[in-house]
Amino acid sequence: MDRVRSAFNNMIKSERYSRFTLQPAEDGERHIEVKLSDDSVEVREPAGGSPSFRPAPRRQPRTTVCYLALGMLLIFITGYVLGYVSHREPSEAAQASCGPAAQTAGQPEVKPELKPVAPVAAAQMDWDDVTQLLTQKLTSQAFDKTLSDFDLPKRSAGSAEDIRLANRIRDEFKKANMEPWTDVHYVQLQTPDSARPNSVRFGSDVFTPAGFLAYSATGTVQGKLVYGNYGRPEDLQVLQKKNVVLSGSVLLLRAGKISFAEQVDNAATKGAAAVLIYPDSQDYNYVDNTALYGHVHLGSGDPFTPGFPSFNHTQFPPTRSSGLPKIPAQTITATQAAALLQNIGGPDLDAGSGFKGGLAAVAYRLGGAENATVEVNNVLVNKEIYNVFGVIKGFTDPDRYVVLGAQRDAWGSGYAKATVGTSVLIELAKAVHEMVEKDGFRPRRSLVFASWSAGEYGSVGATEWLEGYMSSIDRRVVSYISLDGAVLGRGSFMASASPLLYSLLKDTMKDEKSPLGSGSVYDMMGAGNWEANALKPMSMDDPAFPFLASFGIPSISFHFISPNTEAYAYYGTSLDTVDHLNYQTAHRTSEMAAAAARFAGRMALRLVHDHLLRLDVSRYGGVVTEAVRRVYGRVNRLLKSKQLEDVSANWLNRARGSFQRAARSINSDILNTDLSDAEACRILNDRIMSVEHNLLSPYVSPVETPFRHLLLGRGDHTLAAIAETADMQQLHTQLALATWNLQGCANGIVGNVWDIDEEI
Repeated sequence: MDRVRSAFNNMIKSERYSRFTLQPAEDGERHIEVKLSDDSVEVREPAGGSPSFRPAPRRQPRTTVCYLALGMLLIFITGYVLGYVSHREPSEAAQASCGPAAQTAGQPEVKPELKPVAPVAAAQMDWDDVTQLLTQKLTSQAFDKTLSDFDLPKRSAGSAEDIRLANRIRDEFKKANMEPWTDVHYVQLQTPDSARPNSVRFGSDVFTPAGFLAYSATGTVQGKLVYGNYGRPEDLQVLQKKNVVLSGSVLLLRAGKISFAEQVDNAATKGAAAVLIYPDSQDYNYVDNTALYGHVHLGSGDPFTPGFPSFNHTQFPPTRSSGLPKIPAQTITATQAAALLQNIGGPDLDAGSGFKGGLAAVAYRLGGAENATVEVNNVLVNKEIYNVFGVIKGFTDPDRYVVLGAQRDAWGSGYAKATVGTSVLIELAKAVHEMVEKDGFRPRRSLVFASWSAGEYGSVGATEWLEGYMSSIDRRVVSYISLDGAVLGRGSFMASASPLLYSLLKDTMKDEKSPLGSGSVYDMMGAGNWEANALKPMSMDDPAFPFLASFGIPSISFHFISPNTEAYAYYGTSLDTVDHLNYQTAHRTSEMAAAAARFAGRMALRLVHDHLLRLDVSRYGGVVTEAVRRVYGRVNRLLKSKQLEDVSANWLNRARGSFQRAARSINSDILNTDLSDAEACRILNDRIMSVEHNLLSPYVSPVETPFRHLLLGRGDHTLAAIAETADMQQLHTQLALATWNLQGCANGIVGNVWDIDEEI
């Protein structure tokens, strides 16, 4: 054996050589050292020699070769025996790596070196077991304490109470080992000036309202007082048909149907000088002197850093969002509005116009005869706000994640607006953590739990986070699930979502038991079309809207509500308290909060559990077809009337066809793919995730047009706007850009550049 070893070493020494080391000679020349081994001689090549110099191997005696062959054979046999012994049955260590104890130890910090274990972790528990665990952990008893703990009398954005609440949430995430972190922004918020209160004067009446509308233009204006119902475009058209002059007027509107920001924007478009908004008793059944609070920024985030984050170190020139109103706006109470309407004068309303509200002893005339004066003295204040996050990391694709979020600030106590959502966020995070830590649940993808600040000012905290870290989260966020307003009543259900989430929403409604005691949430909606009964378009003031329309993230918000209602009357008032919400839920708020947590949890866990993302691209087909149909019809009518020339909508229709074929190609590829192949699934999932993002128009600036979504956004670039614009040049340009936007989305769905359908 010694002779074999010696022969083997001699052969290796003779053949082995390593890196070349260049060293300067004393005379300035360079020579090359070739170090073969520690005991080899040092060979120097003369200057100018080849760096590929290699000494010729010595000839080996025949006996040495024989010994060498025997040695190699012995090594091979020894290795084979050792391999057989070590692999003849699954080792106890390998078995332990699949057991609950080992799984618990590996969560939630999945170290990079442990990633090879991911395929084992992916073979995780059955979906029915996951939902059973979730149901067991999210009980009404758990919510009794959490709702009580997070119920505060005030929690305005950036206040001391808001910061203390942020620290409490961070502590909860820390207890659950969720590696919490904070995101700090320095934003400009608007509040009333205590030294100079806002006021409204009409004849002998002078009011100083307690409520206000953030981001209103400031100053004092005077104009004819005009009543304009809800301030929708169709309402203002009624006024114009009645020859009521809107230019320079003070427009009195009742709250509801559309957001405050949209009301003010519609009024400004018609030339109004100021807007007053009040809660009519027909829409809001509460005390007539209740003050309203809100904002009028036609956008989201800090309007003084549009399109970029409000970090303290950010050195951008002063700028303003295009969505900031240029006219003053102020809320007044129902009592104050009644005093104005009693003396407004002007034309009577037609029967059935829908303008008449429920205020007693009020004729609801259109006005236009008497002047009113509006003075708004709001001031901008700089506030430091904190978003708080916790994460449960995935075991297969930790860089893909579902975000669940809730705002924690409110104008007053904000029980339904902030307390319930925050409680659902905390309890859901704790439940999923326990499932991973104690029960062996292994999510493939990560779950991020977010507590936002300054939500009352237009999703400021959430939008600033998106703007600040979009390069890090772009195309990595699978979906956003908003928990704001999840419980507004009991007896019915309503949701707003990206079409990609429609199928998942329907399945979740069918699987989640109704909080009424029998059937499912789906059964709560009664007979008929579930989409017509449960779905409504996502409004601009929905907390999920910036995620969907500005950043191309499939998003959803859902609400348990009272039957025959669409809104919670106490939002934006000091009456959003535990007592009023308990009345709406028949004193079962804890039970409803648990149901909301289970509903959100089912959706989130389904998105992180399955190999294939539960995002249904085919559900966008109908949305795209309807939007294109409207544009196609409008263009053809304009061509026939000779208002438009040298333009064709056929190209847009062909882009629609490309989109439909691309969607079908994904479904076909899914059917023909081995879904246990992690890499194949990831490729499919990336194609699916590209859809929403690629529907964002690349041809508009996020500073001027933040809601860039071609189908669900807001602006001249959208298909809805193209179908209505009266500017022929704009129609021509936007039609061309929209066509390629849609075609580009279709190309992105296909994936490989060599598979792209050239037909357009």
